[in-house]
Amino acid sequence: MIFTVHEMKRLGRGTAELLAIAEDLRHHDIELELLAGPLQGVYDPSGHGAALFAFFAGMAESERELIREKSLEGQASARERGRHGGPPKVVDDDMADYARALRTQGVTVPQIARELVIPSGKNKGEHPSVATVYRLLAEAEASDDTDE
Repeated sequence: MIFTVHEMKRLGRGTAELLAIAEDLRHHDIELELLAGPLQGVYDPSGHGAALFAFFAGMAESERELIREKSLEGQASARERGRHGGPPKVVDDDMADYARALRTQGVTVPQIARELVIPSGKNKGEHPSVATVYRLLAEAEASDDTDE
């Protein structure tokens, strides 16, 4: 019987997991077929196939760790340049101040949402959701509590 996988990296996440899978395949006399990648072909997970499998499992884990490190370095570099990722803020400081002022005057949150207009981004010119206004007011309240 043959177990077919697109690439070795699709088979498992780490060396230990890949070696456990190889042991299961060996125990059940199942060959492994890889359709793509540098190991393309059919392998018997016993004998020479087991050693090759273990070597490439270790290499795959090393590659995954290198990619992770590079991603973290890129995120840190972006943060240093003032880029924080995620969608742009819907509410700017002026809108937040206006929303708080309206709320202190007793205006309801749905009415405040209808008063505000998103200044930039893909929703420019639209009104923020009621949930966004509630979150904005809660954040303002929390920051007021920490200031005292």
